[in-house]
Amino acid sequence: MDDPTDAQDVRRARVWLWAARPKTLGAAVAPVLVGTGMAVEAGAGHLPSAVLALAGAILIQVGVNYHNDYADYVQGADTQDRVGPLRVTQAGLVSPETMRRATILVFGLAVMAGLYLIVRGGWPILAVGGASIGAAVWYTAGRYSLAALGLADGFVFAFFGPVAVGGAYYVQALSLPLEVLVAGTGPGLLSIGILLVNNVRDVAEDRRAGKRTLIVRFGRRFGVAAYGGCMAAALLLSAVLATGVLGTTSHPWAALPLGLFPLAIESVRRLSNTTDPQKLNPLLGATGRLLVLWALLFAVGWNL
Repeated sequence: MDDPTDAQDVRRARVWLWAARPKTLGAAVAPVLVGTGMAVEAGAGHLPSAVLALAGAILIQVGVNYHNDYADYVQGADTQDRVGPLRVTQAGLVSPETMRRATILVFGLAVMAGLYLIVRGGWPILAVGGASIGAAVWYTAGRYSLAALGLADGFVFAFFGPVAVGGAYYVQALSLPLEVLVAGTGPGLLSIGILLVNNVRDVAEDRRAGKRTLIVRFGRRFGVAAYGGCMAAALLLSAVLATGVLGTTSHPWAALPLGLFPLAIESVRRLSNTTDPQKLNPLLGATGRLLVLWALLFAVGWNL
């Protein structure tokens, strides 16, 4: 006979996994893959730093998701009419205080993962880590949060794009060439794509809650166009970088992400044609997978 305590532990673990929103974690993994791939090609790969950078990035993303789960419930943005993925605080599976404590714990673990990186990389890594956690908390921190002001897209681009890729490269190579920051715009653009799907789906809820997202301000058609633009720009960027236009040696295989165009076109079509908000949930995962595939193909191609 199964131990009921074991079954309870499994259910509890599932709740915390739901709260972590695994489909969004590609936004944390992808920039570390790109930065590490470019560091390896430069002969500067450093495994301990790469592993800790990946751990820190994932922990910060989980912390963001936990804090969003808590803050959106407390501020009334998550209601029983929610159409997005399950929010465990709103569903009554975790108390607000427990979620707040879990958020602090996860951010604390991220700081611990970054201690070695700070010692190795110095004040730039301390600044990046502190700014990343600060932006994560500000994302849904009240009336003047990034989400409420409609500024989240720019911060997502920066912190999941050039900042994250540059940080992952810097902690290994202890230098930061221009092409690394430019390559970071690829994951940054695709991360905006994840946010756009989320905001197109939640536009009605966000309008009621007073969140001035770009979709609330400019409408659904703008969101679809912006999503398509982010997809196309990220894929074309790989081809530009492959030519060595920034003064580096050409890396023809770095254009491998161009092969993702059919997937990107299908994703844009789904966003354009799907008007039922609940049916957009799978597109979040599909966009996250496209982001990780872009990072993998670019990192591998940069080294061929």
